[in-house]
Amino acid sequence: MLAKHWKKIGLVILIVACVFNVMSKLINKLSLEKEMLTSATYMYEQNKNNK
Repeated sequence: MLAKHWKKIGLVILIVACVFNVMSKLINKLSLEKEMLTSATYMYEQNKNNK
C-alpha cells in the first residue's frame, strides 16, 4: 500500500511542512514587530524624562 501511494503521502507531508513554516514565520514577525514598538516607546519615554 505504501509503495502505491508514496507520491501522494510525500506531497501531503510537503504541504503540511510548508504551512507550518509560513505560520511560524508570520507569528515570529508579529512578535518581533511588537518588541520593536515596545523598545521604541521605552526609549522615547527615557529620552523625554532626561530632558
